[in-house]
Amino acid sequence: MMTPKFRSLCRDSIATIALLLAACSNPKVPATYTESEQQPDIFPEYQEVTVPTNIAPLTFTVQNEGTDFVTRITAGGQEWLYGDKDVCPSPKEWEQMKRNLVTSKTHPTSMQVEVFVAKDDKWQRLKPFHIYVSPDSIDPYISYRLIAPSYVTYEDLTINQRCLETYDESLIYGNMSNSNEIDGQCINCHAYQQYNPERLQFHVRQAHGGTIIAYDGKLERIDMKTGKTVSAGVYPAWHPTEKLIAYSTNHTGQSFHTNDNQKVEVQDTYSDLMLYDVEHHEVLPLECDTNQLDCFPFWSPDGKYLYYCSAHYIKQDTAETISKEFDMIQHYKDVKYSLYRRPFTLESKTFGEREMVFDAAADSMSATLPRISPDGRWLLFTMGNHGVFHIWHADADLYLIDLQSGEVRRLDELNSDNVESYHSWSSNGRWVIFSSRRTDGNFTRPYIAHFDGQGHFTKPFELPQRNPLYHHELLRSYNIPEFMTGPVRIRPQEFAAQVRRDSIRATAK
Repeated sequence: MMTPKFRSLCRDSIATIALLLAACSNPKVPATYTESEQQPDIFPEYQEVTVPTNIAPLTFTVQNEGTDFVTRITAGGQEWLYGDKDVCPSPKEWEQMKRNLVTSKTHPTSMQVEVFVAKDDKWQRLKPFHIYVSPDSIDPYISYRLIAPSYVTYEDLTINQRCLETYDESLIYGNMSNSNEIDGQCINCHAYQQYNPERLQFHVRQAHGGTIIAYDGKLERIDMKTGKTVSAGVYPAWHPTEKLIAYSTNHTGQSFHTNDNQKVEVQDTYSDLMLYDVEHHEVLPLECDTNQLDCFPFWSPDGKYLYYCSAHYIKQDTAETISKEFDMIQHYKDVKYSLYRRPFTLESKTFGEREMVFDAAADSMSATLPRISPDGRWLLFTMGNHGVFHIWHADADLYLIDLQSGEVRRLDELNSDNVESYHSWSSNGRWVIFSSRRTDGNFTRPYIAHFDGQGHFTKPFELPQRNPLYHHELLRSYNIPEFMTGPVRIRPQEFAAQVRRDSIRATAK
């Protein structure tokens, strides 16, 4: 039985909660406050970012110390108030904010954000900031692999897709669909032809190994390993118009450091390029050189050139008892990749001699992941001090080449003091998405930035989530973010059934 004192405490607590709920549901800008030049500390960092006109609502949490909070967002003379640390506009509110700003078809317009914080019953207005809304739209979907930061287990990973216009996320395919206690899988390297979700591929390693290819409703599992290639296809690049996929073929291994913050080094001891004919199930190996490491192919938009990165490495220890693999582990910082391209003749499906695009090795640097903008003018790539797998390298930054002028510059407006790695262009060439570990140094998160078409990017913003603290709580990395013009409609169960079916063995020409 409750005592009178306990009943009184309950009534007081309920009244306090009611007042707090009322304050949150009907917040008001304080009548008196002082101005501060201090920037609000918010997560994610959405101050002064430029976003697409069709992006989902940006939500954030205020991390400044205080006892009470009010945030005012003003757009086109209309204002919205939020009385909590978490500022989460509803989809309806967000759409109204953007509609209020639609005054220009060519230039971004902005909403103003003011954060008011109370300490000891004294209110301050922190320095206001803006969120700019570009008239340039973005592809409605992205896909990515979600993977735990583990070196020894990979069974629990998935390829997911996310609608950028909402927060909706769904499964494309998951490892656990065909894994068991004995036979595990690793799925990776999802890729699309011209952003088309009806034309995709991904690899299944180990149990039921092979490459799943979907083309306009037709599903196949392909075994691409032949006696003429180093391995089956690994890193893919769809030809922009034809039923052709370029791959690197790789012998890849990992080594581990005991006294280095970068604990893992992923290396190719052998790697080449090959072309796969989707219609005829044929593999065409390119010219092989055991001292040349070719990786990460990518087509020019017209399909006339295949770009890739390549390193020249000769075993340094002449002792026969020392393998090339061990030699490379010992000298991993000496492996430097530069960017090349090969002309391609479609009629004969042949490649010409390679041409140097950017000689990173000459500056003792290593360039990887060449990606060409849809207009064919700009080449975005990652560069670090060594190696090809820059997702583990804190020194890795994004760079841009103007293929018309040859000018190369580091993209300081995109880079951080941590890893910047995998990146993709949107189909209209006005947005890029890339992986970064700037938040905590451990997990890669997707960041998006606007491109003006003249070589400059705006401040990148983190992928919006309904819960602003979602990426503080998610213990997964986003791997290979790719734009898509729509969702993959093949169900995960259909992919799982295809994985279990017999594979088609490719032949080498």
